[in-house]
Amino acid sequence: MKLSLKTGIVLLALPSVLGLILLFQSFDSDHPQKDTIAFSNVSFDPSKEYILAGESFNVNHFDVRERLEREIIINAHWESSTIINLKRSARYFPVIERILEQNDVPTDFKYLAVAESNLEIKASPAGARGIWQFMKETGREFGLEITEQVDERLHLEKSTEAFCKKIKKDKQKFGNWMTTMAAYNMGRGGMIKAIDRQGSSNFFEMNLNDETMRYPFRVMAIKEIFEHAADYGFIIEQQSRYAPFDRKTKTVEVSENINHLSEFAAKYDMTYRELKILNPWLRDHKLIVKPGNTYLLKVFK
Repeated sequence: MKLSLKTGIVLLALPSVLGLILLFQSFDSDHPQKDTIAFSNVSFDPSKEYILAGESFNVNHFDVRERLEREIIINAHWESSTIINLKRSARYFPVIERILEQNDVPTDFKYLAVAESNLEIKASPAGARGIWQFMKETGREFGLEITEQVDERLHLEKSTEAFCKKIKKDKQKFGNWMTTMAAYNMGRGGMIKAIDRQGSSNFFEMNLNDETMRYPFRVMAIKEIFEHAADYGFIIEQQSRYAPFDRKTKTVEVSENINHLSEFAAKYDMTYRELKILNPWLRDHKLIVKPGNTYLLKVFK
């Protein structure tokens, strides 16, 4: 069947018209969408000032600019992870920020926790655990209890206190926050050797392994995306973010053995699962308390 020229033009134009209608509907300001991703091309703005923990990234230098641009583009297009991390940040950042401030550590280090663990209290294949991904030796060095029943690397408040002790100690050694941050990734000993071989403690002047070279840039990119989420197409309404546990919990001091944590949870009208979510540092079904020792367990009010 033959089509007239006018009919053909209409048919060719129809998909474009429908596409425009859908586009305008998706950006209708009167009907905001929840958890929206609305970006096409993520652009890096070299005219902006990029500052992390009070230290500037000189994007006028081609190497710094290209490395930062790479991390911003990669992380901005990692949509699923970024959405979940933005939601989790509402729960964990208030606690982390408070402890960082109390210990005179720049609050920008909360973004390092995102880079380390995606704000997920978990274990890595290498054996690191918790928000800050401490290895056993490091955790114990900075005062965390790590046994078969208790692993305080998974305790948000205590592990953050330990992180502050470590990062401040390393800052005294390396003199600036970016090199300190890189050392957190590659290890203190490895950084000391690298500085000795390369004759500089300025992270931006050093040539290290690929993961460490990217690490502070990734943290900077995470900060940029978190603080300007809408600019990168992430629109997460406040009610969609995960509420802090502190608003609906209290602490109970425990100085005697708990033979069955499930029975302890039931006393507070909680399930075993809920008790473990609030206290992920409890690694067994029971809690043996040494004489003179006490633990603070979170329970629902």
